[in-house]
Amino acid sequence: MATTPSVGFDLDMTLIDSRPGIAATYRELTARTGVHVDADLAVSRLGPPLRHELAHWFPSEQVESAVTTFRSLYPAYAVGPTLLLPGAAETLASVRDAGLRVLVVTSKLGRLARLHTEHLGLTVDEVVGDLFAEQKATALREHDARLYVGDHVADMTAARIAGVPGVGVATGPCDVDELRAAGARMVLDDLTGFPAALSGLLRLAL
Repeated sequence: MATTPSVGFDLDMTLIDSRPGIAATYRELTARTGVHVDADLAVSRLGPPLRHELAHWFPSEQVESAVTTFRSLYPAYAVGPTLLLPGAAETLASVRDAGLRVLVVTSKLGRLARLHTEHLGLTVDEVVGDLFAEQKATALREHDARLYVGDHVADMTAARIAGVPGVGVATGPCDVDELRAAGARMVLDDLTGFPAALSGLLRLAL
């Protein structure tokens, strides 16, 4: 159990815009396997685990092999083109200034997620990967998260099950209305508004 409470964040399309790099990885996967993946469509629905997306394109018996190949390509193709989303660095700084830890909980493998945080210079206390939707709630409870911030309705599900306020950011595939309907206690257009809202959000968590 963490001794200092944390604020939890999703990664893709919450803190980082990984679409250019992931699209490049999908295109290389197509080149290597000969199986067409519509990279632009795939990155328009980031959030669920990789194998869920690959199941749209590969026969079921080839999905696990495709997952392995994609992950082997990821460091070379996905990390460099990825960008910070507006307000991400300032948001994490505001959490640390409040005396809290920064926790990233993502469906991406933890080792791949850390490539992004290190490349982009994000100071993160803990990264927990390979979890989606209600699975994320376990990590949120284990690390004493007081909030969970994400761009997907599944992130709001995770927050609800963990018993913490969910904060939606409309920078991913789910719009403001979808995030609110999924239980978000607050929805921001992007993270630029998060530092000013943090103190009020923490009061919600008490």
